[in-house]
Amino acid sequence: MPQLQDFRRGRPGFYPDQAIYAEYACARLGLGFHELDGGTGLLFSVASASREICFGGGRCSYYPQNNATASSLATDKYLADALLRRAGLATLGGRYFFLHDRHRALRPAGHERSDALDYLEALGGRAFAKPLTGSRGDFARPVDGGAALASYLDEVARIYDSVLIQPVAAGHEYRIFVIDGEVLYSARKRPPFLIGDGVHTLRELLRHHDRALRDIGLSDTASDDAAFDEVPAAGELRAIEGRMNLSAGGTMTMDDAGAAAIAAAISAVRALGLRLGAVDLFVDPERRDAVQVIEVNSNPAIRFLETCGRDDLILAIWRHTFTTTGLL
Repeated sequence: MPQLQDFRRGRPGFYPDQAIYAEYACARLGLGFHELDGGTGLLFSVASASREICFGGGRCSYYPQNNATASSLATDKYLADALLRRAGLATLGGRYFFLHDRHRALRPAGHERSDALDYLEALGGRAFAKPLTGSRGDFARPVDGGAALASYLDEVARIYDSVLIQPVAAGHEYRIFVIDGEVLYSARKRPPFLIGDGVHTLRELLRHHDRALRDIGLSDTASDDAAFDEVPAAGELRAIEGRMNLSAGGTMTMDDAGAAAIAAAISAVRALGLRLGAVDLFVDPERRDAVQVIEVNSNPAIRFLETCGRDDLILAIWRHTFTTTGLL
């Protein structure tokens, strides 16, 4: 019986995880897997005796069970939030703002950079910001004060066209993976951390961490706070607060988010018209029924399942995909 690690072995570092998982699932389920781009894994097909379906990496969706409209709505964090609130779910809210004058005649007033500064002031001078259509935690960070926000917008404008600014929220963060109204898994998310050596400041220790982020196309960690000049003791762990994505060095462990979070996740996926989605939520540790939906991912990565040895769940996801498309 083929094992997942057999398909990981020998692959280059850039090779997409999902291409590996698809090939593994094909071997287990008796389907044909065919590379279509010279071994990059960025374009491949899966074939049965009667049909063939193509899949693409990068920004392409690996989940054809989600229709294009639902997937696109989930990608826009503001529009998705509006639909979630319409369904009666507690969300983080917020407003969106454009970073360039392009297409200004095609949008309503109240969403320019100057409006973003006014909104920050209305929030008490502190907020959480992220690109409106970003992913993997890129440029997702808290901002304190107008000067910090102006600098942040300049930085983000080099890559993105718009941002979402939200009130700061807190709680234990979970990811709940839903397929056709059933929860496949629930996991607790935790931030990345640095290990002190008793010599270097946190800012110095961050340099290697940030270099690795830049290599995969992610923004550096914001390190303007004076706390980053501290020298942690040798062996001391310091969490890097802000983003908990695996791609940014965060970790996840299987953990029950509770009945309220599970109900909210199922409702959130349904509200966006998705069949499959991974829902990120905050759960109040003191009141497990107090839940806020952060966002819904319509094209979620599943590397976490490989790292925790749940190859069976990877197979279940791809079995559902192949069944949905008529390959099984």
